[in-house]
Amino acid sequence: MSEAYDPFVRGRYPVGVRSGEAFDSTRDRLFPFEIWYPAAAEHAGQDIAPETQDSFTVPQINALRTQAAVRNAVAYAGTFPLIIFSHASGAGRRAATFLCTHLSSHGYVVAALDHSEVIVADLGRKLDETLEQKTARWAALIESRVPDVIFLLDHLLANAGRLSTEAGEFQARIDSSKIGIVGHSFGGWTALAATEVERRIGAVVALAPGGSSNPKPGILPVKLIFNWGRDVPTLYLIAENDVSLPLDGMYELFMRTLATKQMVILRRADHMHFMDNVEEMHEAVRMSPWTGELAWMPKEMRPIAELCSGEEAHLFVRGLTLCHLDVVLKLEESARRFLQGDVEGELALRGVEGKKAAGSGQ
Repeated sequence: MSEAYDPFVRGRYPVGVRSGEAFDSTRDRLFPFEIWYPAAAEHAGQDIAPETQDSFTVPQINALRTQAAVRNAVAYAGTFPLIIFSHASGAGRRAATFLCTHLSSHGYVVAALDHSEVIVADLGRKLDETLEQKTARWAALIESRVPDVIFLLDHLLANAGRLSTEAGEFQARIDSSKIGIVGHSFGGWTALAATEVERRIGAVVALAPGGSSNPKPGILPVKLIFNWGRDVPTLYLIAENDVSLPLDGMYELFMRTLATKQMVILRRADHMHFMDNVEEMHEAVRMSPWTGELAWMPKEMRPIAELCSGEEAHLFVRGLTLCHLDVVLKLEESARRFLQGDVEGELALRGVEGKKAAGSGQ
């Protein structure tokens, strides 16, 4: 008898990771990208062993990080669905390695790039800019997001057999008929907005996405149409105590989504609970000396000691994201039963408090 389906545990594949660059000649932009993939059996255990797993530097804060993957590992000889990951505003392509590596360990190729606001100086946050300058910068930044995703998707599919990476050419084994997108915050909006125009996307996971009709001061005023013209099953994973993108806005987006949909709320969680290094990231934002239209943010944030742990949040995000993608892209019946069943109970068994929103269905 086969083992019971459990999306929360790490998968059977060791994970490889490679970095590369892709030049968009239309916009004259060079995009760094990261690709995670199932690695050959010879790398078993190396991705989770501290002495052999990959390390990298986060440029924004000049901090050394590790991820559960082997740098430039030999790829497993198989073909896998492709997942595009879209990061939060200014965060960078490695903002959620806890999730990207988990998906790859279960048989997905996952790719992310540094979005335009990370690589184009004029799109980054400025001090002392006028309202007119900020409005123009925001418009340009927002307009870049969906083209970034489409460019990465086109680049990966066109060059899958000879993808140029830091370690030379690499064959990305991608099933082009099975493509999903996952995004957090501005990246969550990007995932939902890209689905409006990119018909190759067949599954969406939106992690605390932007796009509600009444954003708080200083939050990007992005809009969504939801005119998809097809059913793209969508999972919303959101935070109960999200200060930046509150619950009422999440419910609004969920209700407007004209597709098979489900939403699960992580209790005692804020906006940074969907990223690597939750505790550090949350407290860094909460203790930052925000001024102007974002001065409200740290005042409303609860100390991390009053919220759920990063370990609990990562378990929540990894397991439910994987389960949704297994249902939609791999058509796994055991995953469908899991997601239709007592999700709250399954989370509770693992020490995580979650709540399935009314109106969810898979």
